[in-house]
Amino acid sequence: MQKTSQPATIINAEGLILGRMASTVAKRLLRGETITIVNAEKAVISGKRKSKVRAAKEFLQVGHPRKGPFHYRRPDRIVRKTVRGMLPYKQPKGKQAYKRLKVFTGAPEQVKDQEMETVAEAHAGKLTCPYFTVGELAREIGWSASE
Repeated sequence: MQKTSQPATIINAEGLILGRMASTVAKRLLRGETITIVNAEKAVISGKRKSKVRAAKEFLQVGHPRKGPFHYRRPDRIVRKTVRGMLPYKQPKGKQAYKRLKVFTGAPEQVKDQEMETVAEAHAGKLTCPYFTVGELAREIGWSASE
């Protein structure tokens, strides 16, 4: 059963908690929406920076450099992979939903003039614990912004 395609919904990830935003986006993708996430590097990860960076660096050690699994260091790829983890990716409906997702660092020219929305339940203002951005995590694990 093919659903009619709708115009892409643009979500500004600036100041949104990564996991809460990703779960909301995953649900909407499964309903058939096409979603574009901009400013991925400004999404927020809750928790202490040192422990999260240490965990990410340990995770990067898993696998073989040529055979995989391959781990991303770019903020847009980190956000995309987080959303993928919340989809039933090994099933056809999950693969189709994942194909309807686009993620960008910054805001590309084609979406700058369009209306962007946010996810109200994912605002970082709710957090009482320490937090930092996905861009800061990416720099810590080896991403340089010039890529």
